[in-house]
Amino acid sequence: MDTRRLILFVIFAFSILMLWDAWQQKHTPAITTQTTAQTTSAGSGAPVAANGATTQSEVNDGSFKLASGQRIKVKTDLFEADIDTLGGDLRRLVLNKHREAEVKNGSFVLMDDGFKPMFYVAQSGLMGANLPNHKSQFTTTATSYNLADGAASQEVSLSWAGNGVTVNKIYTFHRGSYVIDVRYQINNGSAAAITPSAYYQIVHDSESNQGSAMMPTFTGGAYFTDADKFKKIKFGDMADQNLSKTTKDGWIGLIQHYFASAWIPKTGVEREFYTKKLSDNIYAMGVVTPNAPIAAGASAEVGAQLFAGPQTEKELVKAAPGLEYTVDYGWLTVIAKPLFWVLSKIYGVVHNWGIAIILLTVLIKAAFFPLSAASYKSMAQMRELAPRLQSMKEKFGDDKQKMQQAMLEMYRTEKINPMGGCLPIIVQIPVFIALYWVLLGSVELRHAPFFGWIQDLSATDPWFILPILMGATMIIQTYLNPAPTDPIQAKVMKIMPVVFSVFFFFFPAGLVLYWLVNNILSIAQQWYVNKTIHAAALAKKGVAKS
Repeated sequence: MDTRRLILFVIFAFSILMLWDAWQQKHTPAITTQTTAQTTSAGSGAPVAANGATTQSEVNDGSFKLASGQRIKVKTDLFEADIDTLGGDLRRLVLNKHREAEVKNGSFVLMDDGFKPMFYVAQSGLMGANLPNHKSQFTTTATSYNLADGAASQEVSLSWAGNGVTVNKIYTFHRGSYVIDVRYQINNGSAAAITPSAYYQIVHDSESNQGSAMMPTFTGGAYFTDADKFKKIKFGDMADQNLSKTTKDGWIGLIQHYFASAWIPKTGVEREFYTKKLSDNIYAMGVVTPNAPIAAGASAEVGAQLFAGPQTEKELVKAAPGLEYTVDYGWLTVIAKPLFWVLSKIYGVVHNWGIAIILLTVLIKAAFFPLSAASYKSMAQMRELAPRLQSMKEKFGDDKQKMQQAMLEMYRTEKINPMGGCLPIIVQIPVFIALYWVLLGSVELRHAPFFGWIQDLSATDPWFILPILMGATMIIQTYLNPAPTDPIQAKVMKIMPVVFSVFFFFFPAGLVLYWLVNNILSIAQQWYVNKTIHAAALAKKGVAKS
């Protein structure tokens, strides 16, 4: 019995250790101290400043400077955006349907060029002689745009002209969509043909959006192609080596906890993905798309789409193939995705994510009922043998060999497998961990209320009531389990509920709710099995006496 309990404890502790280690390695970006400045701003070549317009600079002292022109304000049903006439950059983007971590602080700011607390902008431009890039000054006819009631979209147009070439950079915001169209209308009025390449990049610092010490989250680059599938790129990896990958499909962008942005070129267009370190803690990730020559007197249009929003599956799937992988469940995705699908279907019926978690827990518990029953039966049988094991320990004292032989003989006589409860527990561990990732990574649970004092299932319980209740259920479980004959093991098993309750003080309320409900169901099942086995043992003793 002692050996079995020790193995169970090691399995559980090792699972927690693996989970934490995987999270740290997979999701915490490596920050390096490299200070070499990159002076180019896009993939395989640097955009040439039009007419010497170099108001933005990445300088050799390791600093990063971003100048500003005139701001254009855009309001839609989903966004409040700031577009700067310098480069036509998207400098600030607020998501109207999502709140900041502290709800009282207003809507969630996805992008901002203020450097504090973060730096995050979307840039684009044209590469080639006498063409505008993100350092060029554009003009505009209006400084404020509002999506009109009933209108399907809102266009924002900026203009540039030089050396006989005129370029209109046009943003199109769509009602109900987190995808923004960005296109260039190029009119070659010069005397020679031009061959433009377009680039689209996201620039972000390496220090913000890293999560708390207890719950670190990944912020960094990511890209997807049919050949490579979904790949993440740490900022530290960008510092060590620039990405340069040519492909005919896919997207590249930046992901963080709950939110993502990605540049999506048109289908079938050849593209080169790149990453660059611009200064000590500023990085760029983007894509270059070559375009056909434009003859003198001819016109052409090039463009791409920018997804910028929450990592909700329906929005990601609509935006681009593979974008749904930004909701990263790690190596247990094959289990986690079906779990979230079931969870979302339940929510569609009950319209409360807390209740959906409870019902999903019940379904999982029902699915594993036979396995759990086998485990609890083995434990209940060991519980009935506890007095005999204690007597054997007193009889044989420190003679461990005789004690072991006597125990094995008793197990054979009683037809009990002391390890019979281990396999069912091991089988369930991947499901429990997968559900952990689902509850931790789903933006749908962000600011989702349950009831009463729990108004955000993605945040910690403000009154710590759920962790305390969970600790109480763990204490009850220790009394239902067979007590270890070894005093040290007995003390460890008694202190475990307290230790894990403290850990769960820092976990999201939705995750604690799952564990609490699972524990309550486990207690009910284990109590019933213990009662059944105890009744059978009493009946057996009665038959033996008669």
